[in-house]
Amino acid sequence: MVLDGQRGKADFALAPVAKKLINVNPNHISWIGLILAFVSGLLLYLSFERHYLLLIGAAVVLLSGYFDALDGKVAKLAGKASDKGDYLDHVFDRYADVFMIGGVAVSAWCNPYIGMLALVGVLLTSYMGTQAQAVGAPRLYAGLLGRADRVVLSTLFPVIQFIMIYAGHPLIDISGYSISWLEIMMIWFAVVGNLTAVQRAMVTWKNLSKKD
Repeated sequence: MVLDGQRGKADFALAPVAKKLINVNPNHISWIGLILAFVSGLLLYLSFERHYLLLIGAAVVLLSGYFDALDGKVAKLAGKASDKGDYLDHVFDRYADVFMIGGVAVSAWCNPYIGMLALVGVLLTSYMGTQAQAVGAPRLYAGLLGRADRVVLSTLFPVIQFIMIYAGHPLIDISGYSISWLEIMMIWFAVVGNLTAVQRAMVTWKNLSKKD
């Protein structure tokens, strides 16, 4: 999945709301997105014994992602886009990633080692994208696992986990080792996240070599 390059197609859902909120400080919208990310992580952490929280957590993840996209749209329409706002947005995005993915990582749904690797993969992916710009290369959004992809998967897999619980298949047995559906998501983040980080590092290295 590479959804970051398709953000323009979400304008139909963002523009009408952004126009109504044009007088609202975009940073306040960013704060709402961050708070929702924290709540979603908490809900997913608590969902192992309260399965209905999987659905609520998934909905809050999606809502958090919406506000994360909305702040930038409001800033552009209101002419309030700035380096400070961009910086704040990136800082909040990293905290949001930690809250949402970390909630699963430290829950009973997931092996903590897999959770740790997933967080490393996600954070390194984002770091490689912004570090490219810091060293004078173009900022990178390309790769196998962007932020939009993470939001979609973090919405989809809790729903799948909920459905499979009531279908009688909450776990998948692989060679005698049982894993949850949420753990599959975390394995994907761990593997593909780190591959995306490496991919972005290679692209940046190539772009910097062209400047020499």
